[in-house]
Amino acid sequence: MAALKARVAAAIGTSKAKGGLNVGLHPALEDLGSWKPAGKADTTNGQSQSLRGSPSRPGAYDKRGSPDTFGQRNQPNPYFDDKSATQEPSGRQRVPRQLMFNQKGKYIQQGNALRRQAALEAMKKRIAEQTRRAGIDEDLDVEKNFVVDAPPNLEWWDEGLVNGSTYDDVDDPSKLKIHADDSIVTEYIQHPVALEPYQDRLGAPAKPMYLTSKEQAKIRRQRRMAELKEMQAKIRLGLVPAPPPKVKKGNLMRVLGDAAVKDPTAVEARVNREIADRYEKHIDANESRKLTKEQQHDKTAANQQKDANKGIHVLVFKVTSLANGQHRYKIWRNAEQLALSGTCVMHPKFSLVIVEGGPYSINKYKKLMLNRIKWTENAQARDPEKNNKGGQEWLSPEDSNGDLKDMSLNECKLIFEGEQKARNFKKWGSKICETDAEAREVLARAKMDSFWSLAKGFS
Repeated sequence: MAALKARVAAAIGTSKAKGGLNVGLHPALEDLGSWKPAGKADTTNGQSQSLRGSPSRPGAYDKRGSPDTFGQRNQPNPYFDDKSATQEPSGRQRVPRQLMFNQKGKYIQQGNALRRQAALEAMKKRIAEQTRRAGIDEDLDVEKNFVVDAPPNLEWWDEGLVNGSTYDDVDDPSKLKIHADDSIVTEYIQHPVALEPYQDRLGAPAKPMYLTSKEQAKIRRQRRMAELKEMQAKIRLGLVPAPPPKVKKGNLMRVLGDAAVKDPTAVEARVNREIADRYEKHIDANESRKLTKEQQHDKTAANQQKDANKGIHVLVFKVTSLANGQHRYKIWRNAEQLALSGTCVMHPKFSLVIVEGGPYSINKYKKLMLNRIKWTENAQARDPEKNNKGGQEWLSPEDSNGDLKDMSLNECKLIFEGEQKARNFKKWGSKICETDAEAREVLARAKMDSFWSLAKGFS
């Protein structure tokens, strides 16, 4: 114990030892400062005496950790250093730190500041998102005040009811236009006009039910029988006079009887006249039902307009050469008859044909261009001067030697087919262009210049 207390006192190095955080030591250790360690010899002697005086116990250990066997003292422990037990600590001593207390509410203020900053950032993001959706390109860092306009003195929907410029005139009955002749409020009810939906016009009509020959004959027989019964009922009631008998050469003897036997020649002449009269009535009835040229033209125009109302379709054709005048005439004539609009751009390299119209007319014109016209044929022009007004050699069916050009490689290809909202051309026309710039300029008027680039790259 004496050696242990000496080591503790040397480590403390103060007259009054204290623990960490300036807390006093245990009362049992407070007298360490008044005790002075004895010399090495005294300590050793005392330790030896205590070891000698202590009874020997088998397996006992001394202070240095060496075992004491059979009551005999063992040799000193080679791993124990006596100098290190009394050596004083050197170097920088550890100084305890003092406690630092924060003021009340410090971290509450910091938390409130962080929450305000987070709310401000969230508001900026929300405003930026709303601005991006509205398409407003403004500087978000600059604060701006948006002033709401003041309401007008008199709203536009009340101008027809008040004879004034402000709502103060409402209190004056003489300035109200409710029962006046020019008032917008009347005792009549205005019903809106029912318009036909646009999508109903584009719908395909219901297909009729097809009948076989026997079914058609049966329906016709039943209809004629019902009409005959109705006519017989009217004749019995006296509403309609009975028709004269229909005499033919086959039923002559059965219908006329004795009169045919007495004078067969007169009866035969009578029958021939009735047959001729019935034939003339049949021809007159057909002529009366036949439409005139103006009526037929109006009917065709009405059908073509009805077809165009179903939707405008567009076709674009690329023709290698239009040197044959018959080909140009067929292109123009059929487009005019089918009420198609568009243009034909003729170029030395190739020609471009653009047509637009209803689905029925477009389908007929498509068959004309791809099937009916024989593009490899070439024919002599009937009127060379009229056939080639511009005088271009590439538009003539003959070459410089007067021979017909070889059209075996001539062909027509469909490069585009689609629909559009309305017509881009008012009528059918044609244009001769020597350069690509002229062709693009002609098509740019109808916003179809992209078809020229498509035709050039189409192989």
